[in-house]
Amino acid sequence: MNVAIFRGRPAGEIAVVGLGRSGRSVAELLARDGHRVYASDAGASAAVQGAAEVLAARGVDVQLGGHDLGRVARAALVVASPGVPPESPPLAAARGGGVPVVGEVEIALHYLPTLRYVAVTGTNGKTTTTALVGALLRALGRHAVDAGNIGTPLAALALAEPPPRWAALELSSFQLHDTPSVDPSVGVVTNLSPDHLDRYPSLDAYYGDKARLFANAHAGSRWVLNGDDDEVLRLAERLGRPGPPAGDVATFSLRDGGAQAHYDRAGDVLVVLGAPLLARAELPLLGDHNVANALAAALAVSLADPAHRTAEARAAMADALRGFRALAHRMEPVGTFDGVAWINDSKATNVSSTRVALEGMTQPYVLLLGGRHKGEPYTALAEPFRRRGTVVVAYGEAAPLVEGDLAPLVPVERVDGSFADVLARARALARPGEAVLLSPACSSFDMFRNYEERGAEFRRLAAGVDAR
Repeated sequence: MNVAIFRGRPAGEIAVVGLGRSGRSVAELLARDGHRVYASDAGASAAVQGAAEVLAARGVDVQLGGHDLGRVARAALVVASPGVPPESPPLAAARGGGVPVVGEVEIALHYLPTLRYVAVTGTNGKTTTTALVGALLRALGRHAVDAGNIGTPLAALALAEPPPRWAALELSSFQLHDTPSVDPSVGVVTNLSPDHLDRYPSLDAYYGDKARLFANAHAGSRWVLNGDDDEVLRLAERLGRPGPPAGDVATFSLRDGGAQAHYDRAGDVLVVLGAPLLARAELPLLGDHNVANALAAALAVSLADPAHRTAEARAAMADALRGFRALAHRMEPVGTFDGVAWINDSKATNVSSTRVALEGMTQPYVLLLGGRHKGEPYTALAEPFRRRGTVVVAYGEAAPLVEGDLAPLVPVERVDGSFADVLARARALARPGEAVLLSPACSSFDMFRNYEERGAEFRRLAAGVDAR
């Protein structure tokens, strides 16, 4: 980023594209610092209109329902919200005008020069790992906030008085693409698998953006990588540099007892930096993937500061893990009705995430699979499903594809109806002692505005089933 723009007043206007939570926060931050800001959004929803009113009151020139492409092309700097595709007209106009484009996180980091942060990226498990990191930091008495892709814009932290000293920062590939100065206290990569192929031209492009986490690696950097994932271990090489990233690299593993954080399956205990941290039975999260998330978080926090490695600190972290509960829409138990457990994993919007969920199931289950297709075949789910799954209920726009891929391999029933019809059929199929698992492997946009709305409807219908 051209930091000269932030020395005194800028030579020109700063354009903010997209007025979701990130865009609103960064526009407000820039305006508070005295910059001339033009903010635009192609939409005009109630939320966007509310953001526009707040920003206009702070002196921001706001346009809804479109973008002034000429104005964007003349800006000194363009700040893109993570949901705005790179090929969108305003970002294309910026590139055509030679205007630098950065993301909200890049601007926020400029205004948080003393922030210490653990940055978490990967395909699956980012949000849970980020939340675990934040919980552990707070258990150690740190003024720490969860931010980034987890829901709270980093720019919102920069607006706070006083700003936090620490952050657990979830970074998506889209955010990393536009954050050239990322330099975390500890960087974490949970895992890698195909995703967002509806937006990226290739898997290499997607993994290439993930590799940007290491763009500013130096001798003092600390990295926590998934030792069970070869793509993660090779990720830094995508920057054109041989070998691991500069700095100290530590790994977490479910299989390798030599990793700095690992699961001792024989002893049924999580081990971090050579000593047991807590028993697996004390971690109230479903599935081996959440054991990996807990290991990654505990290792990252332990490495972030020497004070986090004392016996007292380890005891505090263990207590925090014992008290941690599943996040909404991520293998979230929502209740047991008529003897059937209902599990909300609506956040599983790709095949690899659903596969992880299936591998973590310990009881027979009916799987709800469907939504809007994201470009991956579903055949990879057959093998883990056979272990404990009873029937796949295929639904939504992707139902014909799910049925075509899986019906030759496992029992599949297709429901061409509403989401309520889908859950009613699942209830009829599930027996006492079994579960109904919503882990769709698809986006939600055929029936819902987002995965949160899908998960909330699953919760409501699951609870309502017992009352009928």
